[in-house]
Amino acid sequence: MDFTVEARIVHAGTERTAGAPLSPPLLATSTYVSQGQPDPARGYGRMANPGWEAVEAALGSIEDAGAVTFASGQAASMALMLALADRRQRIVFPDDGYYNTRVMAGRLQPRGADAVAVDLLDLAAVERSLAGQPSVLWAESPTNPLLRVADLKGLAAIAASTGSPLVVDNTVATGLLQKPLDFGAVASVYALTKSISGHSDVLGGAVVSRDEKLLAAVRDWRTSGGGILGAFESWLVLRGLKTLPLRIERQSVNAQAIAEFLLAHPRVAAVHYPGTSPATLELAHFQMPNGHGPLLSFELADRDGGSGTAAEADAVVAAAQLIVPATSFGGVESTWERRARWPAETAPPSLIRLSAGIEPIGDLLADIDQALLRP
Repeated sequence: MDFTVEARIVHAGTERTAGAPLSPPLLATSTYVSQGQPDPARGYGRMANPGWEAVEAALGSIEDAGAVTFASGQAASMALMLALADRRQRIVFPDDGYYNTRVMAGRLQPRGADAVAVDLLDLAAVERSLAGQPSVLWAESPTNPLLRVADLKGLAAIAASTGSPLVVDNTVATGLLQKPLDFGAVASVYALTKSISGHSDVLGGAVVSRDEKLLAAVRDWRTSGGGILGAFESWLVLRGLKTLPLRIERQSVNAQAIAEFLLAHPRVAAVHYPGTSPATLELAHFQMPNGHGPLLSFELADRDGGSGTAAEADAVVAAAQLIVPATSFGGVESTWERRARWPAETAPPSLIRLSAGIEPIGDLLADIDQALLRP
């Protein structure tokens, strides 16, 4: 039978023979018994682990593709950049996306790949940036931390016309809410640390693609570079992945309600969320029909109606009694932070990024309101 993705990931890694453990066992080993001709699949712990394979099968099933897991989202992104930058002179990436993407792209310049930032919502600008030399188009939608939604189908068409592979950082939406490969991307990249694992207890990353040659190249970079996902981390990711459909639905509902609440709040100057941003609302509904994810951000207004300051935003974050002041996102607990506190971040000074958890929405709204109104 053709079961749904949600059903398949619940049973990922489960062996259905009599006497087998219902929960996939944790296999902690650095090497395997081997003699004679080495087995490339079971020769050494850096080459393979059944825990990775279960996670990769589950992730691949979400997008009808293959997957390669890594020790972190950064490790996954770096391996993919290295695999795609070969014989390409330019990497075009969003000017308002995750700042570590800019850092990594910049570090590839000694290898001959120039890093070029562009507004991905300006398709003409994207096309100009890709013209003239072999390039990689590295997209992010929704972006982090401004949650802007890019036209993935339009970007894929431009990328194809210029011979440039399109990669989409799909960490915010996850493959349950948005499937970049269906819109023409050659690969999706994920920080498993965030919503996919969902419990703020593991670092991990993954590349998902339908291009077998690309997957092989990325896997080679993982083996050579050693950025493997540990056995215990794999076990944690797989356990978290099984409840992703339930969590991401509740978090999306909570984030939508928080965004709508903030839009009407006198201490808020601007709200950034795919489900409330008028300019791209129709596009967001089209690309993410089942929800818009847990992440939103907002800019503070001062008590006189002007722009809020960094100090005022810090005070709001510190005043929370339920929402935890912390970075990262996608966990079951709600977190927030003033994003520009990170030196490399280009977000507005008073912008607070909020990750909606699974707590009752009434509790979250009450905590946000008292933090915003506290003297």
